[in-house]
Amino acid sequence: MKKHVVSVSLGSRHRDQSGELTLLGETVRVSRQGTDGDLAEAEAMIRELDGTVDAIGLGGIDRYLVVRGRRYEIQDAVRLAHAAKRTPVVDGSGLKDTLERTIIAELDRDGWIHSGQSVLMVSAMDRFGMAETFEKLGYRLVAGDLIFSSHINYPIRSADELEEMARKLLPEVTRMPFSQLYPVGKEQTEDSDPRYARYFEEADIIAGDFHYIRRYMPPSLAGKVVVTNTTTQADVDRLREKGVRWLVTTTPVLAGRSYGTNVIEAALTAASGIGAENPRWPTVVEAAHLDGSRLKLND
Repeated sequence: MKKHVVSVSLGSRHRDQSGELTLLGETVRVSRQGTDGDLAEAEAMIRELDGTVDAIGLGGIDRYLVVRGRRYEIQDAVRLAHAAKRTPVVDGSGLKDTLERTIIAELDRDGWIHSGQSVLMVSAMDRFGMAETFEKLGYRLVAGDLIFSSHINYPIRSADELEEMARKLLPEVTRMPFSQLYPVGKEQTEDSDPRYARYFEEADIIAGDFHYIRRYMPPSLAGKVVVTNTTTQADVDRLREKGVRWLVTTTPVLAGRSYGTNVIEAALTAASGIGAENPRWPTVVEAAHLDGSRLKLND
């Protein structure tokens, strides 16, 4: 019998899609259902799905921000997760801290990217594993967490500084309404705001959450490498038009779309019966042989 997982997303309904993938010998049907930023609707949807599917993903919102082993819980996401009493609810943070570290190391090892290049991570507190791996491999890190989420024009330039900022800010920030921190609903389809274009222009590699990238990318990204996920075919076409050379997604592409880490983590949870909080989770991820995609967009 096929497993079934659903990602309930605070994002736009226009990005909904479904598909199937095979993990650990199990066929898993995955689908994404947007709520246009309506937290109450997302909560009701999770309550309705509870007990009828094998796992639920939280899309468009993180439950946990994991920075050097310390987890910070976003309260709006806790509310959503608690709407399910029987079905496991995951947010993708387990994959971000395992798979994404591996993907960056593989890109470096195989010569897709090179030590010494400059990396703009539009949001690194939600992908600390990726940021830390870039830094350990010798890349020049610029984290835009304050720039893009709070419009404070201050680049964070090391994993140590990022950890310090997280320790000082996240206990309070995680209590704020999530819509004040991240584009949700129709904000995900608004025109780009290029006010911080210079950070994109100075970077060789642009990495992290696609909605922040899409929201703030300048008219040209000629020759850049973009490392992200949750891209649709329309997103790929837009990046091609802007001159991006390579698009790397950290999750597999299904029917032209790379799904969010929450969807793939939900699928892995359904297939294995093990959640990301289990000590065996890294072994489960490795056994699944997950790989993203590398797509050349321009010469």
